[in-house]
Amino acid sequence: MENFKTELDADGILLCTFDVPGKTMNTFTKSALADVEAIAARAKAEPEIKGVVITSGKTTGFCAGADLEEMIGGAWETSAGLTGEALLKANFDAAFEMNRVYRLLETCGKPVAVAINGLALGGGLELSLACHYRVLSNGPKVQVGLPEVKIGLFPGGGGSQRLPRLIGAQAALMAMSEGKSFKPQEALGAGIVDEVTDDDKVVEAAKTWIKTKGDAVARWDKKDFKIPGGGPYHPTGAQVFMAGNALLRKQSYGNYPAVLNLMHSVYEGLQLPFDTAIRVETRFFCKTLATPQAKAMIRTFFFSMQALGKGSGRPAGVAKADFGKVAILGAGMMGAGIAYVQAMAGIETILIDRDQESADKGKAHCEDLLKKQVSRGKMTPEKAQGILALITATPDYAAIEGADLVVEAVFENTELKEKVTKDAEARLYKGAKADTAMFGSNTSTIPISLLAKASQKADKFIGIHFFSPVDKMMLVEIIRGEHTSDETVAKAIDYALKIKKTPVVVNDSRGFFANRCFIPFTAEGMMMWAEGIAPAIVDNVGRMTGMPRGPLEMLDDVALDLMVKITAETAKAEGANYKPIPGEKEVARMVADGRYGRKNGKGFYDYPADKGGQKTLWEGTKSMFPATLTEADPKTVEELKKRLLYVQAVTAARCFEEGVITDPREADVGSILGWGFAPWSGGIVSLMDAIGIKEFVAELDRMEKAYGERFKAPQLLRDMAAKGETFYSRFGKTEAAKAA
Repeated sequence: MENFKTELDADGILLCTFDVPGKTMNTFTKSALADVEAIAARAKAEPEIKGVVITSGKTTGFCAGADLEEMIGGAWETSAGLTGEALLKANFDAAFEMNRVYRLLETCGKPVAVAINGLALGGGLELSLACHYRVLSNGPKVQVGLPEVKIGLFPGGGGSQRLPRLIGAQAALMAMSEGKSFKPQEALGAGIVDEVTDDDKVVEAAKTWIKTKGDAVARWDKKDFKIPGGGPYHPTGAQVFMAGNALLRKQSYGNYPAVLNLMHSVYEGLQLPFDTAIRVETRFFCKTLATPQAKAMIRTFFFSMQALGKGSGRPAGVAKADFGKVAILGAGMMGAGIAYVQAMAGIETILIDRDQESADKGKAHCEDLLKKQVSRGKMTPEKAQGILALITATPDYAAIEGADLVVEAVFENTELKEKVTKDAEARLYKGAKADTAMFGSNTSTIPISLLAKASQKADKFIGIHFFSPVDKMMLVEIIRGEHTSDETVAKAIDYALKIKKTPVVVNDSRGFFANRCFIPFTAEGMMMWAEGIAPAIVDNVGRMTGMPRGPLEMLDDVALDLMVKITAETAKAEGANYKPIPGEKEVARMVADGRYGRKNGKGFYDYPADKGGQKTLWEGTKSMFPATLTEADPKTVEELKKRLLYVQAVTAARCFEEGVITDPREADVGSILGWGFAPWSGGIVSLMDAIGIKEFVAELDRMEKAYGERFKAPQLLRDMAAKGETFYSRFGKTEAAKAA
């Protein structure tokens, strides 16, 4: 076999070690499934085999699930050109293959135990569920789970049928609909695994079970089997599905077909014999796979994310750069967050602020983040101290000498940024690193080419835009200025990858790509508020679009005073051409009165000192713009949702027209990782492609007449509509086209 090594011991136990050649992590391919089928056939045919133990030969984990590129991409290729019954059958057969093979293993007539010695997700956990006994390693990085919903799917290798039969419908639905991962003791407590032991004892524990208690019949195949908590027609079980409909609707707002189809699969499957149930699961899995949401989410969250995470946008021909020492200018929340992720990546970090007290405050923030890691068992105190020791807090610019990079993260003010740039470069471009060092600005909106005028070396000046909170947000926007060299872009990407962020490369523009598209979302919310739409409706509708927060909530999260600073910078740059939006003056008044947002507990909402308490809308919003719409019917809700999504999307189209961004993969990934754009859509570009460019333009024309010029369709969209193009067909790179 290609992917499994087998060894039959003196007790008749066949040890099967999963070890895909040339890969750091095991994944299921057609070849690996064929090997599992061969193992099942051998166990069934050879009487000397008394039981089977499956484990992994990788140090990185047990199995990360199915190889989507082969299993799903291949299925799409196989069914291309087919229609009607032939298409349905081809899709079903391809999707059912994992279920078919796992069922052969489960019914091979011999007890099968799994020794899970690492990460087991998706198809990896589903294989484990098809075994009769599960032993899990107690390692610090070990997790098991079914995260398929996060890429627009649901467990299609028997997971939606075995997990509810194992732990009950309610617990299983909650775990699968959230894509939750379980640590070893959590998995044991939930009943997902039968035993937890040390990593070097999992195989022996699995063998011991076979020798002492081995049972070759799955519990759901026994005549006396009862579903934990009851099935759909049991009084208790019925309540699960009645409440579940409301709960899943609350979680997903109906945006994720995978969640609805998961509920169907569990509900119908639990009423049927197991072999029929897994066929029902595959039917709903195929239905899910055919949705625009699933195709877009798989493309973005798997194919595109993986490519960008490997630096696919990196200019060729530039040697890989390393970063041993990096200085941060500004020790506020943003600068301190950057210092933290750098130190976590092993980079010597100089954290500079105007005085020692301010610099120390930034380092203290890093220490607090490290203490949280220790308290959660993710890091030892010794390791935390070692990471903290990499950070030097100082007001002395002399400490910059010898740095590979300076990242400026001071307030969003052009003059201040120009001053610290000159002060820092006086030290940066000295000594041994003078020829290789570079300067990055963390500005969120100010054009890089403008800031680069203060630099000694504009070719080594680049935008490196982080998102707050830095320790949690995975995107870094790399902004190429007018004179930024390819070498500097390549090295900036290397830096982003070193600190474990996903880089997207954009060209210079005020607001760049992320903020240029995100700001219209919050601006549209402010305009709705100014129109008399109750703030509660504005924010509830915002969440219903799939955004993580409503627009007014988001303004509080970002900080109202930052918005006022950005607005002031934009107004100064645009001069007489600047047009203030409704609500802008009112927000400035809120800031003047000390309402800065979540960070000081006062913004559009009042935030309790107890972080576990509920925020409440600030009563002052009513006096600024009295609400005339306090209840919204479904038609109104849909229109408001469309306004909030389309105003972002049309802005992204303008960015493509102007060359600010050129790769639809980067636009989709950047929109989701950068500001949480409706993940169900697969990203801001995928949304337009799914709607259809022609239909999108027609709606924009209607909305322009109703709401104004901000919805005007750019000529690019009209040209694409006339040619029947999509963003991925017109702008897609080779990898993107393949993924599409």
